[in-house]
Amino acid sequence: MSRGSKGRRAGTGATGSGMTPMLPDRPVRVKRSRARAMLRRVKAKWLLVIAGPTLLLLAGSVLAVIFLPFPVPRTATPVQRLYLSRCATCHGSTGEGSWRATIFLMRPGSLRDPARMAGLSDEYLFNLVKNGGATIGKPGMPAFGYHLTDSEIRDLIAYLRAMPASK
Repeated sequence: MSRGSKGRRAGTGATGSGMTPMLPDRPVRVKRSRARAMLRRVKAKWLLVIAGPTLLLLAGSVLAVIFLPFPVPRTATPVQRLYLSRCATCHGSTGEGSWRATIFLMRPGSLRDPARMAGLSDEYLFNLVKNGGATIGKPGMPAFGYHLTDSEIRDLIAYLRAMPASK
């Protein structure tokens, strides 16, 4: 067999049995930069495994709070139920606006402002609720024509007109 540079026979291990490869005289050192990079990759994977589902759960909870409809009391009339389920998300349960609309940078008008409501005809409000605000430059107001009948929209307008004025 040939001899290596250190005087040992090539192909023999520390025991000289010939079954194991020759071991180096000193321990193998992995460069610190490689070791740190490997450690960073392992940390990143575990961070994704642990933090990923946690963030998804948190995001789902926040979205549920934002998009869940307002609670409707058992004693509510049908038109109150309609308002609370369709309108209160943006306009608030009292008609003064909701924090939910503020998240999306919208400022729905107060439905309790008598001067503002007096200037809006029933026909204008009907078209606004049925067709949405995009046709008149108010893209934040969705159309409810597919969800509500014409009589439900008229009842809703009467309910809005009967809301007490804000102080």
